[in-house]
Amino acid sequence: MNNQEYSRRDFISDTTKGVVAASLAGSIAQGTQVSAAETKTDAPKRGQQRLTVKQLQTWESLGYGMFIHFGMSTFVENELPDGSHPASTYAPDKLDVDQWVSVARDAGMKYIVLCAKHVAGHCLWPSKHTDYTVANSGNTTNVFEQFVKSCEKRGVRPGFYYCSWDNHNRFGSVTPSFVDKGASWSAMNTFPKGEELGKPLPAFTTSLYQSFQTAQITELLTEFGPIFETWIDIPGVLGRGYRTFLYEYIAKLQPETCIMMNSGISDGSTYDVAYAWPSDLIAIERRVPPDTGHAKWRTIEGGEYYIPGEVCDPIGKDWFFVPGDTPRPDEELLKQFEDCRARGVNLLLDVPPDKHGLIPDMHVQALNRLRKNARI
Repeated sequence: MNNQEYSRRDFISDTTKGVVAASLAGSIAQGTQVSAAETKTDAPKRGQQRLTVKQLQTWESLGYGMFIHFGMSTFVENELPDGSHPASTYAPDKLDVDQWVSVARDAGMKYIVLCAKHVAGHCLWPSKHTDYTVANSGNTTNVFEQFVKSCEKRGVRPGFYYCSWDNHNRFGSVTPSFVDKGASWSAMNTFPKGEELGKPLPAFTTSLYQSFQTAQITELLTEFGPIFETWIDIPGVLGRGYRTFLYEYIAKLQPETCIMMNSGISDGSTYDVAYAWPSDLIAIERRVPPDTGHAKWRTIEGGEYYIPGEVCDPIGKDWFFVPGDTPRPDEELLKQFEDCRARGVNLLLDVPPDKHGLIPDMHVQALNRLRKNARI
């Protein structure tokens, strides 16, 4: 397979299906895939999760949020750029962050998760740790700062998405875009042994990159105000040790934030501990839970945890705006919304702004119809 043609969707799907679970016990030990069928129905009321059940139920009570993918990928019309495009490529000419938040509020959405940095590595805030930001772009607006202020003004909870797969700021890391041919994707969270030794390694991040990610997360969590949800994508490339540190560090900086380590494309009936643990939430990407509903109590590494679920899916086909990508039919969007409500998960619906920096009218009208049809 051509690595440049390997999509993020393929990557998450493969790792979700194929990872041999591994985790820590002491310093290093084997982990498991956790099945909903293995959960206990009489789990302790408090559980061993970081946030209380009451705090997590407050998150659940909001029910419906907007995902916003906007950035370098919008302008190069490629979800997974190689990181080589100059910062000036990002150049919205009618950028209106207030419009985004107003559209979400008027659609009945209670929170928004904004993509602060995606695979391209370009940042929607002027990070001090890289030149590849809005500060050196065709439009120098500090998008994330305006976003948080606009959410506060309009009564919408702000969150951010941060991608650990970074094709520009690599610091020696091997990202899924550049992994050597022949590398085993399913081996990401195990250690090579026997005949596996000497074969190309799967995607991984270096300690220098991890320090960079820590520094950027620090900026996002300390310079802009309270953050409702912190969404970390592609957590498998971070490794269990750094991922555990990062989770605890985020919780220290903002104890009230809900932390999502994206567990990828699945219906949430199983959970890949080795790839995404620890996390406060379970991601259900491009799927909905089974008919029996989302199992919120999970047994993980001997502990009982209350872990709500969040479905994320684009309003059309693509996460970033692509010309010609129209909203899905009204009946399909309504069914997804109703399935999420009936099966006990939040819906985070991705509504991407276009190259002007505006949410297109076709998306606005689709959201308005959904609100009417779903009686939100």
